[in-house]
Amino acid sequence: MTSQTTRRDFIKQSSAAALGFALFPGQKRNVAPSDRVRVAHIGLNGMGTNHLNWFANLPEVEVVGLCDLDETHLAKSLDTLRKITPNTTAKTYADFRHLLDRSDIDAITCATPDHWHAQIAIMAFQAGKDVYGEKPLSYSVREGQKMLKALNRYDRIFQLGTQIHAGDNYHRVVELIQSGAIGKVHTVRLWKTGFPPVLGPATYQTPPSTLNWDMWQGPAPVSLYTPERCHFTYRYFLDYSGGVFQDFWCHIADVVWWAINPTGLKRISAKGEAPEGIGDAPKWIDIDYEFDGLNLHWTSIPPNVPGAEKRGIGAYFEGDKGTLLCDYNTREITINGVVMNDITDIPITLERSPGHQQNFINSVKSRKQPESNLAYARQMTMPMHLGLISYRLGQPLEWNARKEKFRHNAAANALLFREYRKEWDLI
Repeated sequence: MTSQTTRRDFIKQSSAAALGFALFPGQKRNVAPSDRVRVAHIGLNGMGTNHLNWFANLPEVEVVGLCDLDETHLAKSLDTLRKITPNTTAKTYADFRHLLDRSDIDAITCATPDHWHAQIAIMAFQAGKDVYGEKPLSYSVREGQKMLKALNRYDRIFQLGTQIHAGDNYHRVVELIQSGAIGKVHTVRLWKTGFPPVLGPATYQTPPSTLNWDMWQGPAPVSLYTPERCHFTYRYFLDYSGGVFQDFWCHIADVVWWAINPTGLKRISAKGEAPEGIGDAPKWIDIDYEFDGLNLHWTSIPPNVPGAEKRGIGAYFEGDKGTLLCDYNTREITINGVVMNDITDIPITLERSPGHQQNFINSVKSRKQPESNLAYARQMTMPMHLGLISYRLGQPLEWNARKEKFRHNAAANALLFREYRKEWDLI
């Protein structure tokens, strides 16, 4: 992805790629109704539309429910489903709680704004349903803890929507790193370029009659309605998300946690700049993380390392024998000055994915956790939350990885969870 690529372009590109992962030539086959997984979708604009397309095209899936609190999104999604499955009997819902009451649904997908992810997933687990949830995993650290506890208590399956995880490139990067080809990795540099749009001035107004604005806000603080705070651009407000940083962290940090599983986080130090306009998620953010035996750096511009300037997003692993640079689809290994895109002597050791969505469906049937499972996703997501807390407080923070608390900083610990609005505290 180049620095000029927008998130809308990314969604179009990645959705097409992920659909390619999910559907192989000749895979569309007849499956007995008793062998189908009955799936319902919650949140049906943007990535939710992709969810619908992906799962509705899997032969082992029957889409039985659609839910969105915006009537226009709901009507559009039903039209989309009817084009794929003309005889669909899927029911539509404005309130996900009514959908979760159904005993005949096996799994749900969730593509709501970030601040709803955790409660919907936990309530789905409680209702006996498995979950394919969009990233980020949760709005806060404590929510991730609660999600994992509920998943284990109710013996559920969860897949985080890191669709790029299914691709061959990340599998091969992990094999190369874990083989020791570049030696012990001591430094990792991650980046994503691009600024948020300048939003505003705010045009506070009565919400559209087709939108349940109170429920859209849900557990978040109450705000007057303005279009900039809703739907796609909600991600640039800290009440709901964390900007460009939170939008892309999981996609590129994923390959790092998979390859080397950083542990023993000790220190987080973030700096950044507030944006112009009415949004308040950072315009840019740079973060230094200190783990046991590893320094990890996030920047909003490419780092000063060979090849990074050509990529709008990437990961650069520095080992004591060489380096590896990658993005979603490419990689470069440099050892003793020689640059290559693979080392053929290193064997293929990781089983390739059947497709990210198919992997979830297989897990629903086998009851074995999928690739981007909740326990893994929680560890990979947590540093993202901690970086934003350091940015919001404007200070470096010390972290106790065993207790999952900040050391001697009550203000920082208070930001590990945000109390829900009373009427929308559903768990």
